[in-house]
Amino acid sequence: MSDGDYDYLIKFLALGDSGVGKTSFLYQYTDAKFNSKFITTVGIDFREKRVVYKSTGPDGSSGKGQKIHMQLWDTAGQERFRSLTTAFFRDAMGFLLLFDLTNEQSFLNVRNWMSQLQIHAYCESPDVVLCGNKCDLTDQRAVTEEDARQLAEKYGIPYFETSAANGQNVNQSVDVLLDLIMKRMERCVDKSWIPDGTVRANGPTNPDLTEAPDRSKCAC
Repeated sequence: MSDGDYDYLIKFLALGDSGVGKTSFLYQYTDAKFNSKFITTVGIDFREKRVVYKSTGPDGSSGKGQKIHMQLWDTAGQERFRSLTTAFFRDAMGFLLLFDLTNEQSFLNVRNWMSQLQIHAYCESPDVVLCGNKCDLTDQRAVTEEDARQLAEKYGIPYFETSAANGQNVNQSVDVLLDLIMKRMERCVDKSWIPDGTVRANGPTNPDLTEAPDRSKCAC
């Protein structure tokens, strides 16, 4: 795909405490590489990737491929950057919420991050995928898979155990989030939650998707 050749621009936000591996996770997704020398993110950064999304019908058949330009925003986890981070919540369509499987406090703070999302995101029940990162560090594990899955079930969100180091479940977790977003766009009668610029002029011509957004509510 060339620079302007895509149907949808989808923005995801990676959230979680400082040091849980958000930058490494996104780098693994976009470049299939691991860099252990990343420094702590200051403010906001982002990475990009192009993918082709094919929806699956009720009968299991694949729909027409849609060309997706993904912007994956990397946020600082430190408290002092929280006001800057939350300012980006409303323009994001999906959220990757990461915690560190070797750090119990980062898991306990998932509840705080979910509360922030319910306040600042496009609606009170945005599309979120929970990722327990650093699953390759089995001897340092401090959070059980059972506890993590129970928390995800409480919020009604998917859960993956991921490793930015070896790539385990990194692509799968982002793919699931993209699928949730695309299905939400398909089923929602009220398109007001969809940010400006999501649908390209050369993309789908569904008039409902090109209405001027009023993101004060979400009817999904």
